[in-house]
Amino acid sequence: IVVGIATVNRRRDFTFPSNVIAEKEKYPESGHSNNFIRFIEKELQPFIASKYGGKGLRTIIGQSLGGLLATEILFKKPELFQKYIIVSPSLWWNDGSLLTDTLILNNKLQHQIAVYIGVGKEGLTPGKHPHVMEVDANLLAEKLQADKTNQLRIFFDYLPAEDHATIAHQAIFNALRLLYPPKGKHN
Repeated sequence: IVVGIATVNRRRDFTFPSNVIAEKEKYPESGHSNNFIRFIEKELQPFIASKYGGKGLRTIIGQSLGGLLATEILFKKPELFQKYIIVSPSLWWNDGSLLTDTLILNNKLQHQIAVYIGVGKEGLTPGKHPHVMEVDANLLAEKLQADKTNQLRIFFDYLPAEDHATIAHQAIFNALRLLYPPKGKHN
């Protein structure tokens, strides 16, 4: 079952509150990802389970601000999905706070989780203190690997031939091959 979730306001639904004044001024509607995450957990997943069964593995795919949201869910509610495909995540949001927040998944993980992080040659991100998107994605992978839990598998994929506009197709293809290998083949 593949479920696409449309939103009318990505900045509102895919971002957590920012302490950066320029982001708050430029995007005053931003910072309500908690409501969107609650919708996924309390309404969408139960609906899918009741209507279609949905007892298999749950995977989230997010690119750009969607990748920021997928990362936030991994950090705050890792049990919602077993597989995370995070592509070109906008980790620059709130001056990169997800990269500096303390992360301890050891005590939170109740099942095996696989995380694919894909990024292209994307360069500087917006903001007064610009980040380099591929560096931030690599820092995320290192942060997750440093967590030292056996329940977490990390795949980092740097695709230098791709950029923010072209990365989605190749990264998702690579992620699905890594996270769902043919029967009998395991990474």
